[in-house]
Amino acid sequence: MDSSASPSDAGLLTISAKIVIAGGFGVGKTTLVGSVSEVPPLNSEAWMTEAGDGVDDLPPNGTKSTTTVAMDFGRITLHSDLLLYLFGTPGQARFWFLWDDLARGALGAIVLVDTSRLEQSFAAVNYFENDSDLPFIVAVNQFDGEPRYELDDVRDALALRPEVPLISCDARDPGSAAETLRHLVSHVLALAVLSGPGREPAHAGL
Repeated sequence: MDSSASPSDAGLLTISAKIVIAGGFGVGKTTLVGSVSEVPPLNSEAWMTEAGDGVDDLPPNGTKSTTTVAMDFGRITLHSDLLLYLFGTPGQARFWFLWDDLARGALGAIVLVDTSRLEQSFAAVNYFENDSDLPFIVAVNQFDGEPRYELDDVRDALALRPEVPLISCDARDPGSAAETLRHLVSHVLALAVLSGPGREPAHAGL
């Protein structure tokens, strides 16, 4: 995508922020970062071998042969004055110890969900609800050939708090991926307004 600024944008102070793309194994984190990044994305994909049999939770269709072992990284100029650095988390449980480091200093997080394997999302949602102070949204990745569910039904299945935004997206589509990032930034800004000077933090007591 074109990240060049127009002449009228010259002199604007550009703000950069770190965004975490999280979720279970095979939900589309690497795909989302790659589809929207305006620079060649960096990833740490490794081949899955027999050594991981019984350790890694593999998708039932057997079509995925690699896994992220550290992180994915990309960059997008979401607005003329807003530059986002995207950090995709590893999805396998044995790499979850990296999540704290990846989340440190981030503006917010997107939790990607695959409705065909919803149980893969429970740990990620639990992490951001209970073990992290990061604002987050949940995005249902729309896979080809998979049943489509009402977002209210997905919210109930995830036991997602009503104040956490839930949207649908297509991680393969740059426009959809960028819109998902805009939803997150809008959510973070809304929470900042609610938690302004003299007010209780928006998530206090939740």
